[in-house]
Amino acid sequence: MGNFMLSDLLSHGHDIRHLPRPKEAAPLHCMAASAGYEQRKNEVYNWDGLKRGTSPFLVLQHTTFGEGRLDYAGTHYRLTPGQTMLVTIPHTHRYWLEKGGHWEYFWAVLHGREALRLAREILDASGPVLTPGPALTDRLAGAVHALITTPKLTPGEASTAAYTAMSALHDAAFATRSADTPLPAALTRVTVFIEANLAAPLPVDRLAAIANLSRAHFVRQFTAALCLPPSDYVLNRRLERIERLLLATELKISEIAEATGFNDANYLAKAFRKHRGLAPLEFRATRAEAV
Repeated sequence: MGNFMLSDLLSHGHDIRHLPRPKEAAPLHCMAASAGYEQRKNEVYNWDGLKRGTSPFLVLQHTTFGEGRLDYAGTHYRLTPGQTMLVTIPHTHRYWLEKGGHWEYFWAVLHGREALRLAREILDASGPVLTPGPALTDRLAGAVHALITTPKLTPGEASTAAYTAMSALHDAAFATRSADTPLPAALTRVTVFIEANLAAPLPVDRLAAIANLSRAHFVRQFTAALCLPPSDYVLNRRLERIERLLLATELKISEIAEATGFNDANYLAKAFRKHRGLAPLEFRATRAEAV
């Protein structure tokens, strides 16, 4: 498949469009706020994910030429042509243009609980940098092109474009993983055990013993099958359970810590802020407002 929509976007040229947030009786939960195609060259360009307000939203940004940089919770990335950055706000990250550099990209800002849910699943599976490939890049570009150029864009059209963009990234993160291919029995035992024992200590040695594998062999097999090391997988499952408990219950943070394997409320709050960009009670309040 040729990159027809990408070519259309590049031919359209640099442009930015800000979309008014619709006020509707039946709101759409995957919505575009703005989109653009930009070039940065020999200038100051620096965004801090903790200095853009507390209302949750996400940014997807696809590099077409040049190079940008991303520091995501202490992990550094070079953003080169063909790569898409996905970040949520607020969060502990920063992306910028190196001094004297050149970075060209198209982007979209999205909001809504469904957009954020999809973003979290993608981030947990693949991290903040994806390489979509030509066909999926074309879908991303087509969504941004529609957001920029469609006259009198309706809320439904803006939401459709937002879903198109997020579904392209979802396919980039998950399409190569066949849902019909089961995990090996040893790893299935481990994942079932993790889900049932998130409140208990889950050291890698214990998980390897459940799989009846050496520690080194277990870590290699687990990481290859689930695309995350065992310790990161456990942390992600705990963070997801914390999110559900924050939203679905009125439990105190100390009670949630006890239910999710954290030593105390302070340790949970520190880990949650590092990986979600908000203190637990801030997350509870902002997500309640977004519903």
